[in-house]
Amino acid sequence: MTAIHISALRHSAFYSPLLYTIGSGLCQKEGLEPHYAPATPDNPVPEAIRAGRVHLAQSAVAASFAELEAGDALDIVHFAQINERDGFFLAGREPEPAFDWQQLVGREVLVDHFFQPLAMFKYACHRQGLNFDSIKVIDAGDVGAIDDAFRAGQGEYVHQQGPAPQQMEQDGIGHVVASVGEVIGPVAFSSLCASREWLESDMARAFMNAYREGREQVISRPASEVASVVQPFLPDIDRPVLEATITSYQAMGTWSPGVEIPREAYETLLDVFLHSGVITQRHAYDAVVAPPP
Repeated sequence: MTAIHISALRHSAFYSPLLYTIGSGLCQKEGLEPHYAPATPDNPVPEAIRAGRVHLAQSAVAASFAELEAGDALDIVHFAQINERDGFFLAGREPEPAFDWQQLVGREVLVDHFFQPLAMFKYACHRQGLNFDSIKVIDAGDVGAIDDAFRAGQGEYVHQQGPAPQQMEQDGIGHVVASVGEVIGPVAFSSLCASREWLESDMARAFMNAYREGREQVISRPASEVASVVQPFLPDIDRPVLEATITSYQAMGTWSPGVEIPREAYETLLDVFLHSGVITQRHAYDAVVAPPP
């Protein structure tokens, strides 16, 4: 077996196609022994790839925009999609089956301020005709701090990636009222990235064989079967919560069948980041996206 080292910018059930590929034995069928570890502040994704500590990683196409804005040519490119929808939900203190985004005016909302979730939330508000500045937005910190703050009673609503809000429901603390992904629709959200050199390797082709099959199984198999493979990566999430989260993402079309990053989804991503003011121009698709091996 050849060792393949995989990292991740973020780690959750949202990235089930990658976690399933790693945990299902599909890589081993291709002669690869996967070693997976999420990135840390001391070992971020770009530096880990450039230093050769990892071969590929979960990241986001938008993570490359800062370099493009600076006029730099990219040595790390995005070659396969993981999620073609935003995976964040909005949860409130009470069930609201008739929730309307205008209800957020003047309300306290714990919003994930990481670069992409924040840009997407602002764009979702825009799509719903809601002025983002009319919300009492709270920045509680990282994902753990956001969760702790809402559980401690801060805020009236919370903006989180699954399965955190689903776990809130299980614990009787919050109730999912809206999906950012349903508001925005198809968008180049999360992806796999690597060096251009690695994408030409036999290892890259072997991994893509495994990933294509793993992705197809995550889409087509019952959530219970997917959860059985993904659960060891997420030991703190209750099994019913994990299954409910996977079911939600399957129903939303979060994991579309093709592994390529669609141009249309990339164009929507540009719309999102232009609206938020993070980028100043529509960067070329080929500057950041490469075809999968």
